[in-house]
Amino acid sequence: MSENQGENSGTEPLQEAPAEQARETETQSFTDLGVDDRVLAAISDVGYETPSPIQAATIPPLLAGKDVVGLAQTGTGKTAAFAIPILMGVDVTARKPQALVLAPTRELAIQVAEAFGKYASHIPGLHVLPIYGGQAYGVQLSGLRRGAHVVVGTPGRVIDHLEKNTLDISELKYLVLDEADEMLKMGFQEDVERILADTPKSKQVALFSATMPPAIRKISKQYLNQPVEISVKSKTTTASNISQRWVQVSHQRKLDALTRILEVESFEGMIIFVRTKQATEELAEKLRSRGFSAAAINGDIVQAQRERTIGQLKSGALDILVATDVAARGLDVDRISHVVNYDIPHDTESYVHRIGRTGRAGRTGEALLFVAPRERHLLKAIERATRQPLTEMQLPSVEDVNAQRVAKFGDSITESLGSANLSLFRKLVEDYEREHDIPLADIAAALAVQSRDGENFLMPPEAPAPAYEKRSRDDGPKRERPPRKFDDKFDDRKFDDRKFEGGPSTHRKTGAELATYRISVGKRHHVVPGAIVGAIANEGGLRRSDFGHISIRPDHSLVELPAQLSSETLEALRSTRISGVLIQLQKDHGPPMGARPRAGREDRAGGKFPKRKDRDRKDDRY
Repeated sequence: MSENQGENSGTEPLQEAPAEQARETETQSFTDLGVDDRVLAAISDVGYETPSPIQAATIPPLLAGKDVVGLAQTGTGKTAAFAIPILMGVDVTARKPQALVLAPTRELAIQVAEAFGKYASHIPGLHVLPIYGGQAYGVQLSGLRRGAHVVVGTPGRVIDHLEKNTLDISELKYLVLDEADEMLKMGFQEDVERILADTPKSKQVALFSATMPPAIRKISKQYLNQPVEISVKSKTTTASNISQRWVQVSHQRKLDALTRILEVESFEGMIIFVRTKQATEELAEKLRSRGFSAAAINGDIVQAQRERTIGQLKSGALDILVATDVAARGLDVDRISHVVNYDIPHDTESYVHRIGRTGRAGRTGEALLFVAPRERHLLKAIERATRQPLTEMQLPSVEDVNAQRVAKFGDSITESLGSANLSLFRKLVEDYEREHDIPLADIAAALAVQSRDGENFLMPPEAPAPAYEKRSRDDGPKRERPPRKFDDKFDDRKFDDRKFEGGPSTHRKTGAELATYRISVGKRHHVVPGAIVGAIANEGGLRRSDFGHISIRPDHSLVELPAQLSSETLEALRSTRISGVLIQLQKDHGPPMGARPRAGREDRAGGKFPKRKDRDRKDDRY
């Protein structure tokens, strides 16, 4: 990648790279695109064989030193499209950051940083550092002092480091705006434009967005130099004979949710996908301890053991395989009836490849996807890219699991009635009955206790959920309202400001659970409730149900949030910015929101009511 000079004077014609042209890119290789041996080795390790349409269309102009505007959905392979050219141009002997990638959320920043690390695995001495709100500054400061060549961060935290003079971008060569439309929806436009203005004019810029609203077009014209525009269209790539379902479950409850599904669902063979090698071993061990036939395969397992494990899966000696994407590459077992995405993939290509392991040889298949509350945007990206909605499923209840356990217990008795040793044990039981005068039913129950763990045979009832979590979407008629779970990628267009400027909403916490907080942005900063919720929820890890009233005043705003916020959340929110302004979150100790001091009788009668100017100033405190 070479550096660009000069001001923007136009946009090169749009380069279409639709998905229907994917067959053409299959004849290309990364070598044909000019990728060097170091990066080639790394992407081969990851499992990439041919470039995706966005990669084939984007890498050449970036390597030629041109600015790029890429219109592409999440999951089209765009991270590799900009990471590969950047890594080829980074000078590992330099100490200052040479590439800066801006991402709207901490999750995406971490994901992009991890991808850079994978693609740079054969480039000794190259350092990648993610910086985002919610993480301690010490980790980030030490990383910057060591010398990070590539910095991936959220706009608010990048601005913080720039103001503290801990991030030096004076020698920046490359700047990437990833999911730029989402950054603008979340109120980061001023931050993004400030960062763009502070970077060297000679830098090369790549902007990626799913849509091209006027604000993105304005940034492109003002800050990019004759950018090449590339558009990638998606197509449905999942097989019609695979039933796709998803369930919302928090990270800490995944194992319990998986256990319930395994006990109730009827399956032959199953692959469970996780992200890391360590997770394959840990999950397989936990499943074995719960009585399931499970084994792990990952990149550290030798080929002989891998082949032996897959052979057991094919023969039926093994029912469950826990694997990473790379380890499952090339796996073809007709017996696999279910694929479970225990960890949701960050790109749709991985999702399509994963669920393609079932539904082989004309059979039907089942694909299950676990989605944590803060991962809903990834579910939406999968549905958009594949153009196929996934069906939400409810986890099996305690009653469902217990009914299945009882049924299996009865089946085991029926199976044992055909045993060749039945006559021997019948005589022993009859002798015991005559000798001790014990009913046969009691003897049978005692024998069952010997073979089963009586204490854990039936699952105990679930603890009651908190009051504000009890209702679900299927609990009966209720008025229309926004989804209870907050989505990381907050869409301000779908947000009704009136829900927060006024009376309480029935699905939020009660007043006793909330406290009023003051933030240092108000009407003169042109903020709206949507931007406040988007920024605070993203940086502080909160959900929509954690918000109460929001009142926007001339120079500040009052927001009702949980009264007991963790120290980590408070620290993250103190450094959060909205419209480029540090919000300086702190508890407000004035009267309840919406209340006004009542004037005394003497004030009304004696004309001592405060002047309008004083009243306005007083109201600003509340």
